[in-house]
Amino acid sequence: MHCPFCAHSETKVNDSRLVAEGYQVRRRRECLACGERFTSFESAELIMPRVIKRDGVREPFNEEKLRSGLMRALEKRPVSAEKLETVLAHIKSELRSTGEPEIKSRDLGEVVMTELRRLDEVAYVRFASVYRSFQDLEEFRREIDSMGRNKVQKKKPGTRAKKP
Repeated sequence: MHCPFCAHSETKVNDSRLVAEGYQVRRRRECLACGERFTSFESAELIMPRVIKRDGVREPFNEEKLRSGLMRALEKRPVSAEKLETVLAHIKSELRSTGEPEIKSRDLGEVVMTELRRLDEVAYVRFASVYRSFQDLEEFRREIDSMGRNKVQKKKPGTRAKKP
């Protein structure tokens, strides 16, 4: 790897660690010419499926577009950047694991909402409201009510649900 400071082509690796739940390797490097230290990240380059939009247009998967949508949903929420990267890694892993060369944008949105629902319910409702094009307060209310019903159903047997 070339040094970002002096462009020398030889560097040595001082430390390597797995990050992003093992999907990336973080390496601390030192330039053999100028002695500067820097960090690099290494991840496998795997082919992501193309996304089929609602109008039938096919486009390459765009991680930055996904990240920006997640960041908008998570704005001012107590979720760390590391958790955001973990969610991104889960979503990408889910898409790759299908083995399909293409995925409908609707299916991608459902995967994103599943991950957001586990991470932060407020962010989930924000994302769902845009993704499902909520038109009025009643649609918000129905979605929030369904979240409450799912929580009660997921409780362990023998435990009592809290009263509203």
